[in-house]
Amino acid sequence: MAGSRRKARPLLRAVVELANAANGVRPLAREGYPTIPVFAFGWPTSEMSPLCLTGSVLDALRRGIRGDFTGARGRIALLLTMIAWALLWLTHRRNVAAQPHFEDPLRAVLGADYQAIAEAAKSSRRRYVGVPPNEIIRRRYVQKAGTVTYGPHGRVNRADIWRRSDLPRDGKAPVLLQVPGGAWSIGMRRPQAYPLLSHLAEHGWVCVSIDYRVSPRHTWPDHIVDVKRALAWIKVHIAEYGGDPDFVAITGGSAGGHLSALAALTPDDPQYQPGFEDADTSVVAAVPIYGRYDWVSAQGNGRREFIAFLQKFVVKKRITEHRQVYVDASPSYRLRPDAPPFFILHGRDDSIIPVPEGREFAAALQEVSTSPVVYAEIPHAQHAFDFYYGSPRAHYTAQAVEEFLSWVQATRQRA
Repeated sequence: MAGSRRKARPLLRAVVELANAANGVRPLAREGYPTIPVFAFGWPTSEMSPLCLTGSVLDALRRGIRGDFTGARGRIALLLTMIAWALLWLTHRRNVAAQPHFEDPLRAVLGADYQAIAEAAKSSRRRYVGVPPNEIIRRRYVQKAGTVTYGPHGRVNRADIWRRSDLPRDGKAPVLLQVPGGAWSIGMRRPQAYPLLSHLAEHGWVCVSIDYRVSPRHTWPDHIVDVKRALAWIKVHIAEYGGDPDFVAITGGSAGGHLSALAALTPDDPQYQPGFEDADTSVVAAVPIYGRYDWVSAQGNGRREFIAFLQKFVVKKRITEHRQVYVDASPSYRLRPDAPPFFILHGRDDSIIPVPEGREFAAALQEVSTSPVVYAEIPHAQHAFDFYYGSPRAHYTAQAVEEFLSWVQATRQRA
C-alpha cells in the first residue's frame, strides 16, 4: 500500500503540471472568481515558460533517478510531463512570434514611415546620452532622502525617478509617468513596469513611478486625485532632473491603465484636483495597458463581480444610488475630440480584464478623437504580460511604447 501511494504522487504531479501548462496556453476559466487563480498560475507559465520548462526538466531528471517513473503509472506520468513540456515550448514560441502584433497596429495608424519619424526624436536624445546602453541608472531622489514626495500624504505619495547618470540637468528629456496597477487596492510602484522604465531610461527618458492612496483604506476618487497631484508635481519639478515639463506622457497597467486613461481624458478637471484646481495636469500622450475603462456596465464576463467589488471596497457607494460617480470615473464616458494620442494594449487571453474592454474602448475613442488612437491586441497574452524582464512580450511592449511616444515627440517638434 505504501508503494502504491508513493507511485501515485508522480502521476498526480504530472496531471497538475499538464493542467498548468495548458492554462498557460489558454486560460482555463474566463468568468467569475476562478479567473483569479487562473491568472495567478497562468501568468508565470505564459511569460516565464523557458524557466518553467527548464525547472520541470531538471526536476524530472531528479525524480527519474529516484525511480518515480517506473511502472505503468510512472510511464504515464512521464508521458504527461513531456506533453506539458511541449505546451511550454509552444507558449514560448508564440511569445517570440508576437512582435508584429505590436508593430503592425502602429504602422496601420501612424503610417508606414512611423519608425523613421520616431527616429528623428530618438536621434535628438543621443546627443546627451553617451554611456554604454547597459549602464542604466535607477535613482530615487530627492537629495539624501532617497525618494520624491509629490503630495501631502506621506509614504503613499512617493515616487521613484529613473534617469541616466549622464543626462544633463538641462537636457529637456521627454518624461513618462508610470501609474501602477493592483485593483485600486495595492498600487505598489515597485517592481511594476520595470522593463519599460529601464528601456526608456536607457534611451534618454526621465520616468516617474508613483505610489498613490489605495482602497479599502482610502475611497475613490483619492486614487485619481493622487495621479493628478503627481502630474502637477512633474510639471513644476521635473526640469530639476533633466526632464521636459512640456512633454509628459502617462502609462499604467490594469488599474493603472484605467487611471492613466482617465487622467489623460480629464486634463485640469477641478473635480479631481481639489486644492490645486489651477495646476496643469495635461499629458501629450497616453499608453493604457489592459485597463478597465467602464465602471458602469454590468454586461460581460466578470463585470457583475467587478461592480460589486467597486461598491464594497473602492467607491463604497451603490451604483444604483450614485451612478454619476461611476460614470465620471469611466474613461469610456469621458471621450473627447481633443484627447491626446493613445496607444492602447490588451492581451487577447486576459482572464482578469477580458479583451472586449480594451477593444470597445479603443473603437469608441477612435470615433471621437482627432488624434491618433492605436489599438494593439496581443494574441495569447495574459494579464500583466509586460512585467517580466525575460518575457519577449515585455521587450516588445517597451520597444513599441518607445516608438509610439518618440513618434508623438517628433510630430510635435515638426508642428
